[in-house]
Amino acid sequence: MKIVIAPDSFKESLSAPEVAQAIARGWLAVYPNAEIVLCPMADGGEGTVDAVLAATGGERREQVVQGPLATPVTAHWGWLGDGTAVIEMAAASGLHHVPSGQRDPRVTSSYGTGELIIAALDAGATRIILGLGGSATNDGGSGLLRSLGVRFLDAGGNELRPGGAALAALQRVDLSALDKRLHNVQVEVAADVDNPLCGPKGASAVFGPQKGASAQQVDELDAALARLAEVVGEALGEDFSTFPGVGAAGGLGFAAKAFLGARFRPGIELVAELSGLADAVRGADLVITGEGRLDAQSLHGKTPVGVARVAREQSVPVIALAGSLGEGYQQVREAGIEACFSLAPGPITLEQACADAGQELEARAADLARLWRVAQAARR
Repeated sequence: MKIVIAPDSFKESLSAPEVAQAIARGWLAVYPNAEIVLCPMADGGEGTVDAVLAATGGERREQVVQGPLATPVTAHWGWLGDGTAVIEMAAASGLHHVPSGQRDPRVTSSYGTGELIIAALDAGATRIILGLGGSATNDGGSGLLRSLGVRFLDAGGNELRPGGAALAALQRVDLSALDKRLHNVQVEVAADVDNPLCGPKGASAVFGPQKGASAQQVDELDAALARLAEVVGEALGEDFSTFPGVGAAGGLGFAAKAFLGARFRPGIELVAELSGLADAVRGADLVITGEGRLDAQSLHGKTPVGVARVAREQSVPVIALAGSLGEGYQQVREAGIEACFSLAPGPITLEQACADAGQELEARAADLARLWRVAQAARR
């Protein structure tokens, strides 16, 4: 019996490797001789570096960089043996670096993410995978670009303050000092959204409120990003603001597309490729995946559906475990997930659910294994 376990992390609770290990413990309690293959997954957001390193044996590195509010934070990134650097912007510029009472996407900056790119360039990277998600910023990636040498100037030739709101006064971008090493690096963006930069489906309107923006501030930020798109379009001779995905991570996707020539791919597709998921699934009897919350939104680039897509190509059934099952979760069955199960044993608080996730995952996996045993007996 071969069981492949390929979950995402459970946010604010367990990393993807920890989730996979808990599920494995539960299954092995019933089938101690089963062949278990652990393939921790991610979709480009938090946990992407850990998932890739767990699957590839790459090296975890750390760098002290500027956090979203310019205070120092220690951010991690991954180095693979083939010259590939794996960076998740949340490690440097994530919302978790900003206390809830200080969250203001008008002033937060993605500068630290650019510093991680510099660290990768210094290490000799020829390929950078940049995971987007979980950001505290709405600056169109201007902070990242500043760290790489781009200057954002107002009508008087003065450099703008950090943050998205200041971009309303943008008059010119100076690219003369942009790090020339970027010309020799292939950049791939791993993202699970297809939002444009501006408008009702843009970075500010869709993600701004999650970062603390009021309705008025959303309008302010959207106008500022529109100004950024206009000035950059004039400088580069092309409008990148409507490209799908450039609204990811507060518009950092826009900077990656316009200035780094990034190729956009679904995050789960990239992680599955790096982790060798297709090879792992070959010959498996069952794949178990999961994430913190499974609902209709899971169809849009989330890990369980991406895993199911790989498994379906090899006719291997997939079961999902989730912290909770939200509205429309049944739709994931159309994507190849045969059944979904929630971890909650009864009415509990979110804090309890997060604290007990490991033991509940183990218990639910053991229940699945027992159900599997019953089904196998019935087939005889």
